[in-house]
Amino acid sequence: MSRLFGTDGVRGVANGLITAELALSLSQAAAVVLGHRRAEPGRRPVAVVARDPRVSGEFIAAAVEAGLASAGIDVHDAGVLPTPAAAFLVADSGADFGVMISASHNAAPDNGIKFLGRGGHKLDDAVEDEIETEMSQEPARPVGADVGRIRRFSDAEDRYVVHLLKSLGESTLRGVKVVLDCAHGAASGCSPQAFTDAGAEVVVIGADPDGLNINDGYGSTHLERLREAVCEHRADLGIAHDGDADRCLAVDHTGDVVDGDQIMAVLALALKERGELREDTLVVTVMSNLGLKLGMRAAGIEIVETAVGDRYVLEGMRAGDYSLGGEQSGHLILADYATTGDGLLTGLQLASRVAATGTPLRELTAAAMERLPQVLINVDGVDKARAKSHEEVQRAVAAVEERLGEAGRVLLRPSGTEPVVRVMVEARSADDARDEAQHLAEVVRRELAL
Repeated sequence: MSRLFGTDGVRGVANGLITAELALSLSQAAAVVLGHRRAEPGRRPVAVVARDPRVSGEFIAAAVEAGLASAGIDVHDAGVLPTPAAAFLVADSGADFGVMISASHNAAPDNGIKFLGRGGHKLDDAVEDEIETEMSQEPARPVGADVGRIRRFSDAEDRYVVHLLKSLGESTLRGVKVVLDCAHGAASGCSPQAFTDAGAEVVVIGADPDGLNINDGYGSTHLERLREAVCEHRADLGIAHDGDADRCLAVDHTGDVVDGDQIMAVLALALKERGELREDTLVVTVMSNLGLKLGMRAAGIEIVETAVGDRYVLEGMRAGDYSLGGEQSGHLILADYATTGDGLLTGLQLASRVAATGTPLRELTAAAMERLPQVLINVDGVDKARAKSHEEVQRAVAAVEERLGEAGRVLLRPSGTEPVVRVMVEARSADDARDEAQHLAEVVRRELAL
């Protein structure tokens, strides 16, 4: 039987994989594993439940909350909020765990159920496996006064926004004009509020969720409208969230995209300048651009690399007690303020750097790093298991690495879910990156053909 939990909770088509019955069973099992087994003796466990605005979240949240309450868990219903808000509220309220109902950047027909442990942290694989095992057991069925209560978390959004504003300290965003693209998602209410309260002049797009339009032509996976709006309104920068707002990408005043690597570079320099970059170290994945690593090396900042995925970035950060890490996709974790990626927090910190320095974002990114041309080719229909051990393939990789020298990089990575080998090459010129990537892709296709 395949594992129910994926890399970010349980995700699939709503009323396909993610049914009301599954949501009920999952939440009843989580009530035991995350609630009763780990709660303080004599105290009824408490869970925070939040969701993004997709229409299926309404019935899934109802099923989750019913399952939790029926198993003796008190539920604080936080309504529509970003994933990082749910994580913050779990920690801030002292809840035993949290549930976020969202499919992030996926289209509206999908949905997902993600659990957060005490303190707002993502679950380890072993705890997720414990929940799956518990699903096969008869659920707890308390009666009378022992069943849980479901109450509205009435000040959830305000508490989260106040937390975001506190992260700015004495700084404000006065004098900064920003366009916010909320992806018709969970940030549609609190992101404009936070940026406005911080003093920015705010233009908002993609903030009219109707349950069906989440991520549809807006947000961090569709930056065209944001680029146009930044130029049209002559804004200093633009911030794009995804559906659950746990990440963000940016656009400078010329309409050029600023990716997660560039945002990390700017924030790492800002934190180092303030003495807040612990161990002068930044945690990134193997997919981060070589230009980021070269730029950080020049600034005296060490790089710790992890496997792809924000959970691995988090593991690396926690292992070394580092304060900043993230992914090229825009998942950034500022550990002094958040336990997970937070697109609103990241956007506020980036805008704050523009305001504090009086320097355009374009110049800040150029000073922090030079993004080297990066070409990624997915080679399908091959035996991915042999990619890292096949002698001819490895000789070809070594030859390309020798030709590129320190000004380039090669990454050959088997996909975790498909019969695909990902070939990524970075080089000083786009032509070199493209030519070398195509060459390696042909070697992989020829040598590893099924």
